[in-house]
Amino acid sequence: MAATAALGRWQLDRAAQKEALHAAIEARSRLPVLDGASFGVPSGAAADIPALLHRRVLLRGQWLPQYTVFLDNRQMQGHVGFFVVTPLQLSQGAGVVLVQRGWAPRNFQDRTALPAIDTPTGPVQIAGRLALPPSRLYALGGDTPMQQASPIRQNLDMTAFRIETGLLPADVAVLQTDAGSEGLQRDWPAIQTGVEKHYGYAFQWFGLCTLVALLYVWFQLVPRFLPTRPRTAA
Repeated sequence: MAATAALGRWQLDRAAQKEALHAAIEARSRLPVLDGASFGVPSGAAADIPALLHRRVLLRGQWLPQYTVFLDNRQMQGHVGFFVVTPLQLSQGAGVVLVQRGWAPRNFQDRTALPAIDTPTGPVQIAGRLALPPSRLYALGGDTPMQQASPIRQNLDMTAFRIETGLLPADVAVLQTDAGSEGLQRDWPAIQTGVEKHYGYAFQWFGLCTLVALLYVWFQLVPRFLPTRPRTAA
């Protein structure tokens, strides 16, 4: 009983931590919008990355389409395709930031074909929120040198990307939140902290604790108050 009750309390503590994290994310989303000069663009310049995550940004600059990467096997609304990542040369200071511009479907008949997207030339302005660089998917043995040379990749290794391009993008990326355009969808899923999962686990542990208590009462205490039946002679 003590072990299961302790595990239930631990799950409640984890839920409280996740709720505090979600409240912090919501609070950051209501803070004033940042521009490119506000969060330190060169690599390593952002001193407190966790405090910047999920902040809204409004950036002006110019796309560097020659360095666009198409991250394969990424889903949006249940469909598999590419996350399109393009560096943005900022006009606010001499810096570069990687922008997850959106999702595009892939051609399953020709897996080497790139989706038709429009990358504007000249100055652009985008809205988004700060995020970590694109998440990594499991890749057996990692990307081969041939895959790393292709714009279609399973993952984006920031160190290799900096060496390959000579760019020094910021340690934080931007998730573009403008309405879908340029052949890209931007129906990004809402940030989930998994609080419901912890409450479900806590319910299970407390339920098991209650079951142990009931079984103990039934088998150890109840028989003491029941009359014993006399043994009958064979």
